[in-house]
Parts: sequence; C-alpha cells; structure tokens
Amino acid sequence: MSTVFDCRDDAQILAGMRHARQAIARGELVVLPTDTVYGIAADAFSPAAVQRLLDAKGRGRDMPPPVLVAGQDMLTALVETVPAPVQKLVDAFWPGGLTIVLPAQPSLTWDLGETKGTVAVRMPDRRIALELLAETGPLAVSSANLSGRDAAIIASDAQTMLGDSVAVYLEEGYSETGVPSTIVDATSLVASPEGEAPMVRILRAGAVTREQLSEVLGDLLEPEEQPGEAGESPVDESPVDEE
Repeated sequence: MSTVFDCRDDAQILAGMRHARQAIARGELVVLPTDTVYGIAADAFSPAAVQRLLDAKGRGRDMPPPVLVAGQDMLTALVETVPAPVQKLVDAFWPGGLTIVLPAQPSLTWDLGETKGTVAVRMPDRRIALELLAETGPLAVSSANLSGRDAAIIASDAQTMLGDSVAVYLEEGYSETGVPSTIVDATSLVASPEGEAPMVRILRAGAVTREQLSEVLGDLLEPEEQPGEAGESPVDESPVDEE
C-alpha cells in the first residue's frame, strides 16, 4: 500500500522524508519531485531495487536509469575520472538539468543494467531531492511514468501510472519546468576510440540547450547529427522515459 505525503505541508514533510529514507533502505521505490520532472527512485547499489524500478516502469535492462547525486563529491566517487571539460559543465549547469555520461568507477559493485561500463549522473536543483540524496546516497532515478507514457509533472499523475509499485510518493506540486534533462555523452574525453577526436555528444536534447553547451565546450561539442545518422548510446534517448 502506497503512502502519499504533501511536502508543501510542514506537518507532513518530516514524516514524508523519514518514510522515504526507510523505503529506500528496504529496497523499495520512492517518487520524488525534481527540477525537471518527477522521478521514481531506488537505491543505486541494490540490484533488486533497480530491477524493481525497471519492472515498475515496464522497461528492460537495456535502458538503465541515470543516477542522481547530492553534489560533486558523489560524482567523483561514481566515475573513473572527471575530465576538465566535464568539470566546466558541472560548474556551469549543476545543480540543474544536465545529465552527464562517463565511464563508471570500475571498483563499484552495482548493477544498473546494460550500461556498457558507463553511468549517467545528474545533480538536481530541488531541495527535497537534494536533502533525500544527502541522507541516502546516490539514487537510481528515472522519470516517474510507465515506459512510453509522458513523464509525470505532479505526483498524482505518477501514482495513477505506477500505483502500489511505489512505496512512498512525495508530492510538492507541479515540476518547475516539466522538461527532462539534457543528456550528454562525455566518455570519449576519458577513452577516445583510436583515430577519433575526443568530443562531447548530445544524446538527448532537454533543459540545457545546444547553444548553452557550446558556450562552455566550444569545439569539443560534437556537431549536430543529421537525421538517420544517430549512433548507439549507452542510455535511453527517449524524451519521455528518462528523468
């Protein structure tokens, strides 16, 4: 049976956060507000919890969820290295609507799905999300919707789709933008394929525009692909199925 807490009510927010922490610790799912769309969250280091998240959305392991973090320290712990251009992106757009794909730290014992050794990381710009992340550690978070459906921009919409597969719903009104994050692939900055120049590639357009990215990255931003030229990516590129 799911529990809903209206975090706009001071009398409910503390209880809601406590129940959310406890649910995550038990390997259960939590729906929480972010600055982009509502997300469905699970303990990133619990394979069973991550699988529960994928099952709730009706998606496969070939579409691994991103990981939300509370700050740059968590990013550093999750990835192999943070190249200087990525640090510039973090400084410019975190907290905010930019998800960055990098090679994952090889020593981590987790299973997010078929990630090809990468992890997609974002720091959200929403107080409740950041406070929960600070207490739980990194969370696997995907948009709070059934796969193929529009992302929820209010918790009640998420509850209609996900029902009792989620233990705790944290309601805080409508999302600030309702626009999913932009996803960029920066893996080639760490290990560029032989004969290819290191570039940052946009996997999905979203809250941060190409123009904004170009201002920070300059020539390191891969030119816009023409229709039919998109390559394989390590994360889902659908605009409705990712946080």
